Amino acid sequence: MTRSAAQGLLGDTTARDYAWKLRLFNAFAAPQLRLAIASLALRPGMRVLDAGCGTGEALGWFAAAVGSEGLVVGADLAGAHVAAAHATAPADCPVLQANLHQLPFAPSSFDLVWSVNTLNHLHDPVTAVADLATLLRPGGRIALGQSSLLPDMYFAWDARLERRVNEAVRQYYRERYQVSERGLADVRALVGRLRQAGLSCVTARTFMIERVAPVDRADQDYLLEAIFRGTWGERLLPYLDADDHAELARLCDPQDAGFALRRPDFHFLQSFTLAVGNA
Repeated sequence: MTRSAAQGLLGDTTARDYAWKLRLFNAFAAPQLRLAIASLALRPGMRVLDAGCGTGEALGWFAAAVGSEGLVVGADLAGAHVAAAHATAPADCPVLQANLHQLPFAPSSFDLVWSVNTLNHLHDPVTAVADLATLLRPGGRIALGQSSLLPDMYFAWDARLERRVNEAVRQYYRERYQVSERGLADVRALVGRLRQAGLSCVTARTFMIERVAPVDRADQDYLLEAIFRGTWGERLLPYLDADDHAELARLCDPQDAGFALRRPDFHFLQSFTLAVGNA
């Protein structure tokens, strides 16, 4: 087990715990995540590493794809996420607490390294990808997934408020983590990061996560708890004028008659992009 005392770009440490948010996202985006995995055409007997496995839902999906003769391993920096993944993953799936720059695996150990919504937490993503590439067998692949490379659409009926909320979130992150605007947008460079790290035959595919009213329980749980409350909420008060914040609060309040998720015109869009490179 390898640990690092260094703090990640967005405040990650071995003690950081946002397992609840990861579980909600994985349940919400499961159809699109599973389509992305299916697009990789994995075969029985392959060896897969989920680097930044979070709460581990994808480990079971990979295990089903590679079968009993294959191997699936998870690794994550946060102890709470590793504990959650142990409870979620198949019993024969190892899950390690480890820093992605110092993974305790021999070179040429895996046919696929999968890493989703992780690169944006690292100070040096190109070096991280290059480190991961050393773990690939000849012909192996790295698959980097990232949600929201395109602006999300929450309020289809009010583009102005949506833009103001997105700007407020970015301002909050800039001030809390001292990340520049360029740093926040750097996550869009998945294709470039793979090529800079020496990967070849780089491809990219974007899956749209689209939901319309009425939303199901998994969609409501994610949008209400992880976005409306966990990402927005009171933290945006300093970054919005009083009228905009009041309107946002009404739209995000399940007790309000105008609650966004009950509106018949609710239409949500979020992108999930998977960039794949060959060793």
